[in-house]
Amino acid sequence: QVQLVESGGGLVQAGASLRLSCAASGRAFASYALGWFRQAPGKEREFVAALSYTGYTYYADFVKGRFTISRDNAKNTVYLQMNSLKPEDTAVYYCGARSYGGSSSPQDYNYWGQGTQVTVSS
Repeated sequence: QVQLVESGGGLVQAGASLRLSCAASGRAFASYALGWFRQAPGKEREFVAALSYTGYTYYADFVKGRFTISRDNAKNTVYLQMNSLKPEDTAVYYCGARSYGGSSSPQDYNYWGQGTQVTVSS
């Protein structure tokens, strides 16, 4: 069992940066693949970035070059560094964990945090 808690969201202006954190409790964190997803009002949850337990990274096309996913296994934490934020990045951001390789499908993730709100003003 893994519990996930996101933090770091907030209200920023377009062009600013934020770093989201997702702290995990439970066993064998280093063996989990981790992902960041987001959900805007009235829209489905969409893939943002994922990181396999081997360190392989995956990104949605709309964040490539702007967002970076990383993990610190010693701190049981996964991060999402978000630069050059745009108003269309406004959403609730969720982190997910799964026992196998990284995936861009939210249905593949077994564990989820409660989400953190990111609002980007123009």
